[in-house]
Amino acid sequence: MKICDLTQFYSPLSGGVKRYVHEKIAYIDKHAQDDEHVLIVPGARTEVTSKARSRVYSIHSPLVSRTSRYRALLNLRAIDEILQRERPDIIESSDPYQIAWKTIKAGRSLKIPIVAFYHSHFPEAYLRSTTRFLGKRATRFTMKLAREYVRKLYNQFQATLVPSERLASVLGEWGVRNVRVVSLGVNIDIFNPAPDDAAATRGSLGVSTAQKLLLYVGRLAKEKNTQTLFQTLELLQRRRPQDFHLLVIGDGPQREQLRKLQARHQNVSWIRYCTDSADLARYYRAADLFVHPGIQETFGLVALESQACGTPVAGIRGSYMDRIILHDQESWARENTPEALADATEELSARKLQKLGGSASRLAEELHGWPRVFEQLFCIYREVCSH
Repeated sequence: MKICDLTQFYSPLSGGVKRYVHEKIAYIDKHAQDDEHVLIVPGARTEVTSKARSRVYSIHSPLVSRTSRYRALLNLRAIDEILQRERPDIIESSDPYQIAWKTIKAGRSLKIPIVAFYHSHFPEAYLRSTTRFLGKRATRFTMKLAREYVRKLYNQFQATLVPSERLASVLGEWGVRNVRVVSLGVNIDIFNPAPDDAAATRGSLGVSTAQKLLLYVGRLAKEKNTQTLFQTLELLQRRRPQDFHLLVIGDGPQREQLRKLQARHQNVSWIRYCTDSADLARYYRAADLFVHPGIQETFGLVALESQACGTPVAGIRGSYMDRIILHDQESWARENTPEALADATEELSARKLQKLGGSASRLAEELHGWPRVFEQLFCIYREVCSH
């Protein structure tokens, strides 16, 4: 079987979607000897990189974000040419915009089955927050249009893959009829609780042995709710000035707020980019607690990676990420406020974090190793191809 992934959410600095497709390539190389993989992404130049059973096609595309390095894949004719040449057995789209519609058109023209991965619940992430600008009535109308768009788009795929049962229920209520749940995966060869130089890592950040190291990994953006994270740290500073140190790994539109936070407090560290997975695992292991403020998160890969490394997660209840939290959420915030998240962070920090993280790590290995996830996914591919 030849699988083609087509995505616009791909850059040298991108996170979850990029890791997902590259783990799929690695799985095929190692475990799926009869399969091939083709990846089509935007890039700085048009080129192809070939390996034994995989090819990555980069199509020259204009830059839309200097911080994340994301590009808009507008050359749809180039996509056609690649699909004509490769003739995959199935195409997976990871984009809800022009690439998705191109995938549908190309799949029908070439008689190739098409599936979509609903990585981002974009109506909730981007439209709910417009209430204060548009007003409640206009926001409700905009959300109604978004639901109609989602229903119209995703019902044209043979299957719509989602990473949580709860999100599957939401899309089902919206009228999407072909939803299939696929678990998230984690590379347990890299993200594991193996002993390493946690003391040296903490020392390089200026974290004392008496402090709890809090970690956040992800974009600094409104849809990630990072402003609440920054306000949470402010509260913790006022309550217990010397007890916590926050490490933020990531960049985005809210970087200025983070810079101001750093200017006010010495116990805030910032690493703009960490593209090496082994380095990222080192920071996960060095942290006492991963703090995830997201309330619209659908993929949540960083939370899973943190737990795989033995570091528990503090967050806000009620997101689509709840199902991948592998320890109890008794201490989690019950509302989306800095006060509630600060209370949750304090309460969870007082618990036996090593024991909590150890049990979560064992479950991550048992339930979410990428080979197990891709076995399930490839069964769906074969089922779709057989119809």
